[in-house]
Amino acid sequence: MTRSYFLTGTDTGVGKTLVAAALIRRLRESGVAVAGMKPVAAGVVAGPEGPANEDALLLQAEASVRHAYATVNPWLFVPAIAPHLAAAEAGIAIGTDRIVAAHAALCASAEVVIAEGAGGFLVPLDGSRSMAELPALLGMDMILVVGLRLGCLNHAFLTAEAVAARGLTLAGWVGNSLAPDFPRREANVATLTARIAAPCLGIVPWMAQPVVATAAKALAGAHRL
Repeated sequence: MTRSYFLTGTDTGVGKTLVAAALIRRLRESGVAVAGMKPVAAGVVAGPEGPANEDALLLQAEASVRHAYATVNPWLFVPAIAPHLAAAEAGIAIGTDRIVAAHAALCASAEVVIAEGAGGFLVPLDGSRSMAELPALLGMDMILVVGLRLGCLNHAFLTAEAVAARGLTLAGWVGNSLAPDFPRREANVATLTARIAAPCLGIVPWMAQPVVATAAKALAGAHRL
């Protein structure tokens, strides 16, 4: 049976893509067939198969088995803005059928699927739905990426509470160091470890230029997945 995980973050720009790619690489290098997914993405670059999202391309490249881009990223919008705003500007409703079908295709060829959300846990998809609908719809457990900086404790605990309130399972969390000089970094990590009711999968060190291989080495707890 395929295990499936949905990565959310304490905010946008906290390193979800780096951590997702690193988890995929760590699992792939341990012999696990793993696929990556970005259900909804905003922001476009030129890709081998046409317009693409840079984050989704990285997840596609790290996977054990190559899937068509449209399977990895079912919904793509050009402006790099909140998905519900991009969809509204395009006159499109983000339907979940396309996402469900893409997830099923990935599960058919992988032992583990790692999906990355856009922004934080409650980023809207439209006037009533949010990104938080997707893990329940797809039967995915959650992984929380905590951007290690001032304010991360509140953001992490609020997100963990929101995940629990929706009846979702938090399978683990990853700390991603966003600055080389975060005061009391170790004390903050200790507080997160004590108060989040899920295992820490690893603490990614600060890097001036993020490197997937370095992040993957830091995820010693990935075997828990």
